[in-house]
Amino acid sequence: MDRNTLLAFLLIAVILILTPFYMDVVSPPKKSEQTTTIKEPTPITPSPDAIRPERSQQQTDPPLTATPNNKEKHFYIKTDLYSAVISTMNGGSISSFEMLNYKMADSLPVQLINEFNNNNLLIKTRSIDGETLSFGGAWSSSLPHKTTINADRTQQSISFSRLVYGKEITKVLTFYPHTYKIDVETNLTAVLPHLSQGVYSISWEGGMPVTEKSLKDDVFYFKGYVYQGEELYTPKLKKDTSLDKKFIGQTDWVAIRSKYFTAALIPGVPGSAATISGTHDGNIPRFNAALHREISNHSITSLYLGPLQYDRVKALDVGLEKIMNFGWSFIRVIAKGVLALLVAMHNVIPNYGVVLVLFSVLVKIIVYPLTKKSYQSTRKMQDVQPLLNALKEKHKNNPQQLNKATMALYKEKGVNPMGGCLPLLIQMPLLFALFQVFRSTIELRGAPFILWIQDLSAPDTLLHVAGFPINILPILMTITMLLQQKMTPAQPGQQKNMMYMMNVFFLFIFYRFPSGLNLYYTLFNLLTILQQKYLTPHTPSALPVSKRKK
Repeated sequence: MDRNTLLAFLLIAVILILTPFYMDVVSPPKKSEQTTTIKEPTPITPSPDAIRPERSQQQTDPPLTATPNNKEKHFYIKTDLYSAVISTMNGGSISSFEMLNYKMADSLPVQLINEFNNNNLLIKTRSIDGETLSFGGAWSSSLPHKTTINADRTQQSISFSRLVYGKEITKVLTFYPHTYKIDVETNLTAVLPHLSQGVYSISWEGGMPVTEKSLKDDVFYFKGYVYQGEELYTPKLKKDTSLDKKFIGQTDWVAIRSKYFTAALIPGVPGSAATISGTHDGNIPRFNAALHREISNHSITSLYLGPLQYDRVKALDVGLEKIMNFGWSFIRVIAKGVLALLVAMHNVIPNYGVVLVLFSVLVKIIVYPLTKKSYQSTRKMQDVQPLLNALKEKHKNNPQQLNKATMALYKEKGVNPMGGCLPLLIQMPLLFALFQVFRSTIELRGAPFILWIQDLSAPDTLLHVAGFPINILPILMTITMLLQQKMTPAQPGQQKNMMYMMNVFFLFIFYRFPSGLNLYYTLFNLLTILQQKYLTPHTPSALPVSKRKK
């Protein structure tokens, strides 16, 4: 591997490392023109049991209500994608939401409801006297306690009701097969004369649970979002502080996310405002999201609670995919294309590791002309190096003449000094796109390959020695880089030592990268070695033999 190639790889590594920090700088959270403060609800720690104990509604009803003393009931929802427990609290809050197709590190199903999230889908509004009305407590439902509802083939609904000011308000949750979308239809029209401004809010509180083995990596993605007027707002929750910001204006959706999962409230008709609030629970940020809506006869808000799987999120057709990070604008198209190709290949080949092997072969075939040109250009530069050294000695006191003579030599010998690294620089957008795909898309989450490589989205740790992880693929990748360097013709001692140091640097940089990324680079390097040895013809020397020996 020549110096230009190593320098190009070094540039790639530095940019990959700095990309997350750069994105925070160039895409700072946008500030809303109007903000108000809403008091943060006090979290209630639930029972450790799967189903919370029955609770009375006496202390949670808003004033002037005539709702009977209901007991909390639970219903089980089963679809082809998830299994959920729905409580009558708040008129249909979600007590449990287990993903059938995604597992935790301990092989248990991913659970998207944590112990802090006991107020999800809570309805709030204000009376004409300006008093806050929070419609918590246990609502009524005609279904028997612990009813199981199957929505794996056809849609199913659960209706809830309660009395406010002696009038009935209702909420209906509808579940569908083959989707993570749940429709929430709220009807408050019966009490509209008692309410201020005819506006209510529906909220998702308590944030998202940690689902990944690496807490630091997962929490890095914990954020809240508001989408208004085709602009995405991401308010910052700084450490040791709280966040409470209301965004006034036509709202398309509001969402919170973890690394791989999201909870988004999407109104059928754009809302009037949104609120993002949150605090820190130790090192874990807990975001709350509320969507403010005008009261109408059929006020439907869709809850998307599920994976950040690009095709599914894109199919919602509301722009929710904008919370997924595919890198800089000129990289996004490539990254999305790479992801689509990997998914399409996986539909035929069930192992993503094998998909990556074939993908690396495909990429190597595509960039073969560039790699060949780079290798041949490097050999030409090495052939003219003695003449360049002679020119430097001859014009050592005249830099301008040296530059002129050097350019003339390049032209005479047909040498392009940038030819060795320019083809690699052309490949950089693809490398950045691969980094984004391997680093943050759920498709590779938990995807095994062979032997010890059991999660292509995480480092391929074989074992720990004194607490330090031993990752094999970064070591293999470094070995392939050293083999490439060994195949490069003899170099000056100083340059040779520098390249050895850069190989060690790359080992350090790539050591904690996802194993899918290291697998791809290792395979790509191996294919490059084979190409240089068997497929790339050597360029005849530009110098007479007698001059090359001097």
